[in-house]
Amino acid sequence: MSIGAKLIMKATKLLTILMAVGLMISGGHRAAAADSEGVALAIIYDNSGSMKQSVRDGKGKMSPKYVIASRALAAIVQQLQTFATNSATGSRKIEAGLFVFNGKGARELVPFGPFDPQSVQGWTNNLPMPTTGTPLGNALTKAGQTVLKSKLARKHVLVITDGVNTVGPDPSVTMPRLKEQAAQKQAAFSVHFVAFDVDAKVFEPVKKLGATVVGAADEKQLNTQLEFILQRKILLEDEEPPVKKK
Repeated sequence: MSIGAKLIMKATKLLTILMAVGLMISGGHRAAAADSEGVALAIIYDNSGSMKQSVRDGKGKMSPKYVIASRALAAIVQQLQTFATNSATGSRKIEAGLFVFNGKGARELVPFGPFDPQSVQGWTNNLPMPTTGTPLGNALTKAGQTVLKSKLARKHVLVITDGVNTVGPDPSVTMPRLKEQAAQKQAAFSVHFVAFDVDAKVFEPVKKLGATVVGAADEKQLNTQLEFILQRKILLEDEEPPVKKK
């Protein structure tokens, strides 16, 4: 075999190897991208003592805020279930967890992890009675750091609260640290506050930091605002339809 023929054979083998490596890398990137598609959501549920106070429920009667908030939480989980199983674009990955106040911080009542549409009822079982202070800043830190560990692309913290911070640092102090951590990870991270029976203006500092802040005076408004945040800010994120190629 001539030297030229041997060189051609070697070049062909090298090209084949490079193409195989390229396909492996490309496939790996596609798999990683597919694995990251989805929503990571941490919900902070206010179980402070003031949640014992009453507001108008859906029937116009006075009911304790924690009872109303429990029903609202159940509605949230139902929407997550619908999104996870009946999305117009096919099933989508959701990781979720429920955090409640505990002393000066928060604890995971529903451990953060892959959302199980079959365990909907588990989210509203054993909700703690409202007896604590309101450590919003520390709770936001714990919930935020938890979602930032998720490999899913879109990371959110949803806070349902009826009061201002009373224990530990204010959320306006802890939120910038979380945003910095998210920036270091190049992660899409958003925080949403629903001010239930409290003036939404008290959360103006976190709103200036980029948080979504909405107010709700009663059960009807609470459900409306939560549906807005879930459908427009968390699950669909005001997504524009993809531009079709001509």
